[in-house]
Amino acid sequence: MKTQILSLTIALSFSLAVAAQDFLPQPAFGDNCTSILVSPGASEDGSAITSHTCDSWYRTWMRWLPSVEYKNDTLVPVYTGLMHTEYPGSMDGVKEKGKVLQKAGKTYRVLDTAYPCLNEKQLAMGETTYGGKDTLRNKDGLLMIEELARLALQRCATAREAILYMGELAYEYGYGDGGECLTVIDPKEAWIFEIQGEGPDQLGAVWAACRIPDGEVSVSANISRIGSLKPLTEPAQQKVKKGKKTPYKPLESETVMASQNVFAVARRLGLWDGNGEFSFWRAYSGENYEGEMKNYAIRELFVLQQIAPSLGLTKDIEELPLSVKPDKKLSVKDVSRLLGSYYEGTESDLTQLMRVPKKGRKLFSKEKWEDKDSIVSNFANPWMRFDEISAYYAMTGDERFDWVRTIAVPQCAYSTVIQAREWLPDAIGGVCWMSLDNPGQSPRFPIFAGGTELPAMLKICGQHRYREDCLLWHLRQTNKLAAVRWGICRKTLEPARDRFLDKGLRELPFVEKTYKDMVRTDEKEAAALLNDYTADFVGAVVLRWDELYLSYWRKFWAGF
Repeated sequence: MKTQILSLTIALSFSLAVAAQDFLPQPAFGDNCTSILVSPGASEDGSAITSHTCDSWYRTWMRWLPSVEYKNDTLVPVYTGLMHTEYPGSMDGVKEKGKVLQKAGKTYRVLDTAYPCLNEKQLAMGETTYGGKDTLRNKDGLLMIEELARLALQRCATAREAILYMGELAYEYGYGDGGECLTVIDPKEAWIFEIQGEGPDQLGAVWAACRIPDGEVSVSANISRIGSLKPLTEPAQQKVKKGKKTPYKPLESETVMASQNVFAVARRLGLWDGNGEFSFWRAYSGENYEGEMKNYAIRELFVLQQIAPSLGLTKDIEELPLSVKPDKKLSVKDVSRLLGSYYEGTESDLTQLMRVPKKGRKLFSKEKWEDKDSIVSNFANPWMRFDEISAYYAMTGDERFDWVRTIAVPQCAYSTVIQAREWLPDAIGGVCWMSLDNPGQSPRFPIFAGGTELPAMLKICGQHRYREDCLLWHLRQTNKLAAVRWGICRKTLEPARDRFLDKGLRELPFVEKTYKDMVRTDEKEAAALLNDYTADFVGAVVLRWDELYLSYWRKFWAGF
């Protein structure tokens, strides 16, 4: 009983502190993001899939950047700080870093999230930060990863084209961010792209990209994953006149691409001695965030174990394969489920340690309850904060109460699961299944590549303060309250979460057919159909989550 009282006190404090921004990630969380990448041959319906959980204090507002016709070559600005603003047009904390060349021509329309993610040609991206070695960062580099992604989405139509173009931009203007990974898809291919600076004395970048074999799946979660660059080989050194720059000439094959300096920089900085097979992650990243010389940690291992249990992958393996063939093909629902995971039922699931005796057993016995005589407490939730974990450890002395980084986290700003489907027109072939807040709790709604306008509730960021005109807070307040007694509230919240994705997938054929019929006579009306469908979907989400919010308070008032 004491355990239950303390649990309720902690949980209620957690819920009520939300309005004071107590939900913000604590420093020990470190870099946060997960991306699962599915090649067309590995998905149930033949679509390429990329995904992204943006798991920190980033903006939740989003918009469509319109297509723009440039009649002449011109210079356009690039910025830093846009990922933390409260609404489109806000320049609070935003700085213009410089300008890059925009050649004459027409840009593509882009879904502008904190990390831009989709364009009208079904080119899509997910993102994770892996940091890399601090000695490689060059703060004078003009381009941060979010601006690099935006420029590529505005100007490119395929994954290969986007990767080569981002490499060219970084070469020309300098890359100023830390180690970053983008998972890039088009309707035919899936690629993983990793990039970082080449040191404080060189204004450029080092990068590598691997195409995921058709029929395979990859995952990136804040660790450099690319190893071998075969069949690429180190090129001969080019002779250039003093004061001139070597022409941009990336290394290319059908399956692997890299910057022309990828081997040379590693040699120059003593990251590779030239002996043995070159490994990108060993040279440019090294240890994972658990201090091990590995290219994975718990999230990467868990995802690949779930999709390919037949491989028998364990934490003893030194290098996790970049991609694997799944035991069965994956669907959008499968990827969404993995992004919402907290390792339920495994040894990493902390809720399994928070147990109470079964009905009829002694409540105040000093003897430890065996698993067969106990059940997981309704107060147990998988997203405990550090102070909650410390409280349970203090009560039990059980050293297994240690913080474990789950895939789904409560500090998530937004998450995406994006499909690119070759057999459909771009406008409806590209679908971003968007979710805000914790992906283990929140529903997903569709945004189509042919959309041109988003609901007003998506144009306001909820990270700065409580705002009822922002979608995030309608989800977040319900999700936080549900975590107070997760064992009870999940019985209604999880079915509601899943029902929205089921609804969207079930209705897709109708939307696709209606769009095809309408676009023959009126393109604007057809685009309005997609805009309206998203708006109606979001409206239904708000109503349902508000209903759940009130129902949970009624449960608590009734003494549940």
